[in-house]
Amino acid sequence: MTNQSLPTPEGHSIADVERDTGLSKDTLRVWERRYGFPTPTRDAQGERRYDDDQLVRLRHIRRLIDAGHRPGQVVALPLERLLELDTSPPARRIQTPDAGADTAAEREHWLRLLRAQDAPALRARLQLMLAERGLGRTIVEGIAPMNVQVGQAWLDGALAVYEEHLYTEIVQATLRQSLALVAGARPAIPPRVLLTTLPGEVHALGLLMAECFLVLERCHTIPLGTQTPLGDVVKATEAGSADIVALSFTAGQNPREVKTALQQLRERLPAHVEIWAGGQCPALYKPLPRGEPRVFYPMGRLQDVAVGVARWRAEAAQRA
Repeated sequence: MTNQSLPTPEGHSIADVERDTGLSKDTLRVWERRYGFPTPTRDAQGERRYDDDQLVRLRHIRRLIDAGHRPGQVVALPLERLLELDTSPPARRIQTPDAGADTAAEREHWLRLLRAQDAPALRARLQLMLAERGLGRTIVEGIAPMNVQVGQAWLDGALAVYEEHLYTEIVQATLRQSLALVAGARPAIPPRVLLTTLPGEVHALGLLMAECFLVLERCHTIPLGTQTPLGDVVKATEAGSADIVALSFTAGQNPREVKTALQQLRERLPAHVEIWAGGQCPALYKPLPRGEPRVFYPMGRLQDVAVGVARWRAEAAQRA
């Protein structure tokens, strides 16, 4: 989200506000009717114009929605209250959402759009969910369960390979756009987190979702993409002064190979660099045998990212 939009003499157009905040024109119009904010004036042609104060409020509202707040809770708040909420500890702001029947119906609608190869409509549905629920809740309530549904439909033969690829491409593009807006809102702070997968793991969507949650926590991220050789992970960790190496593993990974790779990486990384491992591989979540040292921190849910970041920062503060 950029802070560089320049007003015209009559203020900002609705297109200016959309580019600056990432909030769609339709969302802005709905909020105006439903919550009484924003309150644009009209120019000689009857087009909406927004002043600087409204733009600042909308920037903070977008950040709060991305952090888990609902529009009905924040859109009508004055700037002072928005600032209080926006500076509260990030780990407390991200909420664990309730998965209700409405989200199941939404996922069924996504599948119908996918089978129809209606990419514009699917993008629009994702953007609408992002505007209404924010980045964190959209991932947990919509995208994460939809990933499972799409994967199962593909296994059952109900979706073609090209349809699964279309879904992945649309979701990744939408998430990267939202990620750029969130990351540009405020400077990043430690920890520095390197994200990748090891050779043989080609799926990048889980890694991208984890990066979104890290950026919501204001972490500095170093995304390397997929299939980075072990030696290059070690070199990149040193070159980037990473505090954490975050890895993603899908269920198809060989459990023994996963465990061996994590042990080898632990031996080659400095002791102060943590390893976080998440994904659907069951081997990550087996209890440790008594007396066996911890090699990595398992991240079974995306919401665990906020907890892990809060723990890391608390321990770093104690060391300092």
